[in-house]
Amino acid sequence: MIAVFERRQAVTTASRTSKDKAVAFDDFARDIARRRAETGQPDLPHNSGKRRTASKKALLEAVEQAGGRW
Repeated sequence: MIAVFERRQAVTTASRTSKDKAVAFDDFARDIARRRAETGQPDLPHNSGKRRTASKKALLEAVEQAGGRW
């Protein structure tokens, strides 16, 4: 019995709408800040965190103690 295999097109997660240009993180952050200011909602609400695991709570606490903001 001879099997015939069909070649499938490679799957990629790259955006088809992007123009393959890299964006510097600083530029990206400024763009996000600008768009948030335009909408009048500068900070989006976080989830309530009621169902967080102990390890997730510990991680977020460590981030906060290190001066970070999740």
